[in-house]
Amino acid sequence: MLSQILPIAEPVPVMTYETILCETRGDYTQITLNRPNRMNAFNVPMHMELRAALAEAVEGGTRAILLTGAGRGFSAGQDLQEREPPDANNRPDLRQFLDKWYNPLVKYLRELRIPVITAVNGVAAGAGMGIALASDIIVAARSATFLQAFARVGLVPDAGSSFHLPRLVGLAKARGMAMLAEPIPAEQAEAWGLIWKCVDDDDLMSESQALAERLSTMPTVALGLMKQSLNASLQNDLATQMDMERDLQFICGHTDDYLEGVNAFLEKRKPAFKGT
Repeated sequence: MLSQILPIAEPVPVMTYETILCETRGDYTQITLNRPNRMNAFNVPMHMELRAALAEAVEGGTRAILLTGAGRGFSAGQDLQEREPPDANNRPDLRQFLDKWYNPLVKYLRELRIPVITAVNGVAAGAGMGIALASDIIVAARSATFLQAFARVGLVPDAGSSFHLPRLVGLAKARGMAMLAEPIPAEQAEAWGLIWKCVDDDDLMSESQALAERLSTMPTVALGLMKQSLNASLQNDLATQMDMERDLQFICGHTDDYLEGVNAFLEKRKPAFKGT
C-alpha cells in the first residue's frame, strides 16, 4: 500500500470554517466537507467556504488537494431544506442557482493546475457525486455508493454529471444511472471505470493521503498541463490534440522539474521535484 511507503505529513490547520475542515499536510491540502448531521449536503455557506479554502490553498502554494467528507458519507448533494418548498405559485429558478454555485465550482476543480483527489467515504449522491467526478482521481471505501438521485425529485443530472458520466462509463450505463436512480456500489464503480480505486473502509484515508502526498512531490507544472491536455482531448481531433501536446511539451521542457528529472535519471537517483 502507498501508506506503507510514504510518510504522511502531520496536519496543520489553515483557518476556521463552519461547514468544512481545512488543513495543510506537507505540500498538499486536505479539505473535509463537515456537515455530517446533514450527510455533508451542500448549502450556500459550504459553497462559499469550499471556494475560499481552495483559493487559499492554491495561493499558498499547495501542490495537491485531497477532498473528503466527515461522518458516514461524502455528500448527499444539495440540501433541499435550504430552499423554500416549491408549490404552484413558487417555482424556483434553478438556472440561477447552478450558474452562481455549482457550475463555477465544477469548472474551478476541473481547471485547477494541481491534482485533486477525492476520498469517497460513503454515499456520493446527486450534486455531491458531480463534485466528486470533477476531481482527477477518486478513491472510494468499499462501503461507498454512487447515486444519480436527480430523477427521484424530478430533475436532470447537474454539477457536470451529464458531461462526465457518459465519458467515464459510456452512454448505456450513464442512462441507467440517471434514469433509474439506483445506488452503484464502489466495487461496481471501479469495474465500470467510474473511479480509480476501491479500497477497504479502514484503508481509505491512509491510501488517499499517501496518494496526495505522492502527487504533491511530483512535477506540478507537468501534472497541471496534463490535466489541461486530457480535458481538451474529449473534444479535439487527433491533429489538434497532437499540436496541443507539442505546445505543452515546449512549456514542460523549460521547467526546472524537467531538468531535475533528466539529471536524476542519468545520475540514477530519485528526483527532487519542486513544482517549478
